[in-house]
Amino acid sequence: MRDLDHRRLGRELGLFDTDPLMGAGLPYWLPDGAVVRHTLEEYVREAERAAGYRHVYSPVLGKRELYELSGHWDHYRDDMYPPMDVGGEQMLLRPSLCPHHALIFRSRTRSHRDLPFRMAELGGMYRSERSGVLGGLTRVRAIQLNDAHIFCTPDQAVEEAAGALGLISRAYADLGIRAARHRLSLPGGGGKYVADPALWRRATALLREVLEASGVPYEAVEGEAAFYGPKIDVQITDPAGRESTLSTVQIDFHQPERFGLRYTGPDGARHRPAMVHRSVIGSVERAVAHLLEEHGGAFPPWLAPLQLVVLPVGEEQEEHAHAVVREAVALGLRAEVSGRAEGSLGSRIRRSRLVPYQAVLGAREAEDGLLAVRLRDGRRPGVLPVAEFLRRVEGRVRARGTALWEPA
Repeated sequence: MRDLDHRRLGRELGLFDTDPLMGAGLPYWLPDGAVVRHTLEEYVREAERAAGYRHVYSPVLGKRELYELSGHWDHYRDDMYPPMDVGGEQMLLRPSLCPHHALIFRSRTRSHRDLPFRMAELGGMYRSERSGVLGGLTRVRAIQLNDAHIFCTPDQAVEEAAGALGLISRAYADLGIRAARHRLSLPGGGGKYVADPALWRRATALLREVLEASGVPYEAVEGEAAFYGPKIDVQITDPAGRESTLSTVQIDFHQPERFGLRYTGPDGARHRPAMVHRSVIGSVERAVAHLLEEHGGAFPPWLAPLQLVVLPVGEEQEEHAHAVVREAVALGLRAEVSGRAEGSLGSRIRRSRLVPYQAVLGAREAEDGLLAVRLRDGRRPGVLPVAEFLRRVEGRVRARGTALWEPA
C-alpha cells in the first residue's frame, strides 16, 4: 500500500514545510503549495459569488469584551490564546470569525428586503492546540478558514442551509473528494454549551428538516455541537480510516440574540434574524491535506501546481518548446519546459508523473506544429496541433472537475 500521508507528500512535492523557529503547528507554504492554496481559495470565492455571497475582510484581533459577548470566552476559552495587553485593553487572537461578522451585520440598518444577506470571508483565526495533537496541515495553530454567515429571516433558514449543503456537494465533486457521512451534531452533558433549551430545539428541528429534504443519510451524535448551537458536519476519512470534519452547516439563534441583531420586517417592526454558519471546505490547511491524501499528490487538472510540461526530445526543439509554453501561459495555464539538460526523455517523463498533461516535442512535431500528447493516467490521445491541444487543456481546466480528457 502506498504511503499517502500528506506530511510526507507535502514535503516530497515541495508544497509546505515547518521550521522550529516559526513554531510547532505553524507551517509555511512553498511556491507550489501556494499555487494550490491560491487556486483553491479563488475557486471558493468564485463559487460563493455565483451563489450570491458578498465578501468582507475583518481583523484577526478583537477585544476580550467581544468574545465575552459572543460566548467564546465563557465556553471556548481553553482553545483560545491568552489576552495581550495593548494600551490598557485586553486583546485576543480570534478563535472564530462569527463575532466579527455579527458586528458587520449590525453596523447598518437592515430591512427584510436585504435578507438573506450572505457574508463570506477567507480569514485567519487561531486555536491554542496542544503540542501533542499538532500534525502537518490537519491540526495547526494558525488557520485560514473558508467561513460564511447568512443572516436571514427564520422562515428562510432551512432554504439557506439546504443551499449551503448543495454548495458543499458541488465543491466535493469538483475537487474529487467524497463525504464519508453526514452527522447531525447535538449537545452533550456538562457546561460547555449555552443554556437555552428552546433555541436548541428550534435549531435542531430545522437542521433535521434540511437533512431529510436533502435526502442524505445521517446520524445524530451527542456531544459534537458547537457551544452555541447544533450543526451538520460533513465527515471525511483519511487513508488510515481516521475520521474528521471538513465542512459544516449550522443554524444559530444564540448569537443574534447576544448581539442584539435586528431587521425591519414588512410590518415595520424590528425582528430577530437567524444566523446560518457555513463552511464549504473548512480550513484551507485541512482541505489541502485531504486532497493530497485523496489524490496521492495527483491533483485535479485545474488545481495542479503544474498543469502542463513540454518535453523537447533534443536541444534543437527547445526553442519551439518555450514558444509552446508561452502560448499556454497566455491562456492562463501553468506550464514549464523540461529540457534535455534535465536528463533523458524517459527520466523526465517519470519525474513529471503527477503533471496532468505531458507534451513530447520531437523533430517531426516541431516541424509540423504538433505535439505528442501523454496524459498522467497513461493514456496517449495522439499527435495534435499545438493550438487544438492547448484549447482542449484550457477547456478542461476552465470546466474544473476531475476528468483529464474529453473526446473531441
